[in-house]
Amino acid sequence: MAKSSSSRMQWARLGAEARLQVIEQERAEILAAFPDLRSGARPAKAGVSAKRRRTMSAAARRRMSAGMRRYWAKRRALQKKTEKGAA
Repeated sequence: MAKSSSSRMQWARLGAEARLQVIEQERAEILAAFPDLRSGARPAKAGVSAKRRRTMSAAARRRMSAGMRRYWAKRRALQKKTEKGAA
């Protein structure tokens, strides 16, 4: 005697419910062992930054470059001035 489609569906449902109970139990055990996983935050992988790097436009890089050239020129000038005063 062949089983009807609805009978198979009932058995499948019972199996699915049993599997979900096992999964929930495993989940509870994992969270008990690693409580920091509850927050959803994931630790960064070794050697990989968790934050995404921001990219600069070409114009922003030019402005930054010009600013750093001025900064280092002032530092060199100040260093020369202090070397002359110390000598």
